[in-house]
Order: sequence, then structure tokens, then C-alpha cells
Amino acid sequence: MLEKYLEELGLSDKEAVVYLALLQFDNAAPSQIAEKTKLNRSTVYVVLESLEKKGLASETNVGKTVHYQAAAPERLETYVEQQELKLEELGKRLKDIIPQIKAVQRETGERPIIRVAYGKDAALAQTLEFYNVEDRERIGYFIFNQDLLNEQYTQKELDKARSIRPQKKISGKSIYNATTPILSNELSERKQVDSKEFPITSDISIHEDRVHIVTLGEQTTTILIQSKDFANTLKTLFKLAFRSLK
Repeated sequence: MLEKYLEELGLSDKEAVVYLALLQFDNAAPSQIAEKTKLNRSTVYVVLESLEKKGLASETNVGKTVHYQAAAPERLETYVEQQELKLEELGKRLKDIIPQIKAVQRETGERPIIRVAYGKDAALAQTLEFYNVEDRERIGYFIFNQDLLNEQYTQKELDKARSIRPQKKISGKSIYNATTPILSNELSERKQVDSKEFPITSDISIHEDRVHIVTLGEQTTTILIQSKDFANTLKTLFKLAFRSLK
């Protein structure tokens, strides 16, 4: 019980154990404290040094041997007051430090999560996972080649993948290649580009902080990237391209 209370005051678990053990001696050698607390001697030396820095223990010489004495329990009041002053000072400094920390975060950016998979089944599985995210924007951006998709997947597979977005009520804007134009609807605004001048050989989806890329060829490779910075940059590029198309 006392150990727990001392920990709440800011002592480590080992500091609390050693301090309480030390109080039971007028003075004690580290070997005595080690025996009393069942801690190894090297650990006891480290803890005693830490207690000294906190003002809760002090050295004394007994013959040629260094012993330690515990500070009176009243010293804990002074220790707590010192901790409160430190916290108050840290609180003041924190207001200046937080903007600096945020600047570092902005410079380094987030670390993207990237997953790569191979095969058609993996592509379909990651398509389902792609939408497994909290929807705040309610809009996705898509680049695809409908003719290549028709060659790669069965109609049933395509219908399954396409059904997810309407179910989640996510609208979309698309840039695509296709032999036959695909009409826009309430949820989707689509713009066709010439497949000879602007060939599209991958299926690319951008939604929230995720980018899903599937190569449409003999070897299907799927890349799922989770990165707010990367996704936002691609959204900007998409919007520029979409705006320029008739």
C-alpha cells in the first residue's frame, strides 16, 4: 500500500521499495538493502543513486564502507513541492514547445503503410478493405480502363466490387478509357479520355487517406497505400486533370 502511494508521488516501483527498506535501518550497506528487497546489488546501487538525486537518501561512511541513510519521511513533502514547481514550469514551457513539435511532425510527415499483393483474388480482397474506413469525405476519385477491367474480371466480380460504394453512399469522380462511353449518374461523375492519346493500364482509386492501385495485365499486382499526405497530393492532381477535361 505504501509502495503504491510512493509511486503515485513520482517514485519508481524500485525506488519505493528501496526507500521503505532503507527507513528500517539507521544506515545500511547496499548489500543489506539488496538482501532486504531481494533486488540484485547492481540495481540497488542505481536506485540509491537516484534516491540521492531526489534528496531521499544520503551516503555515510561506516569505517571504510559506504552506507546509506534514508531521508526523514517529512522530506517527501519537499520532494512533492519541488515536483509541482517543475510541472508548473514545464506547463509554461510546453506552450512554446508544442508549435515546435508540430513543425517537426509536419517536416517529417507520416510514415505510409504500404501493402503489396499479387493475383486477382488479392486485388478483389483489397478492394473490399479499401472502403473499410470511416467515411468523412463521402467522395472517391477513380482512374480506370473499362475494357481492361472487363478482360480481367467476370461480370459477377465487377458487380460485387462496384456495389460497395453505392451501399456506403460514397459519390465518385472518374477519369476513364473505354470503347463505349459510360454515362454519369447521381453518385458518379465520369469523364472519358482517348485511350490512344492517354492510355490507362492500371485501376487507381483514391478515398480518404487510402490509395488503391491495381495493374491490369497478365500479372495482377495490387498496392494499397495508407497515407494522408500521399492521398491528398493525388487528389489534387486528379482534380486538376478532371477540371481540364470537357
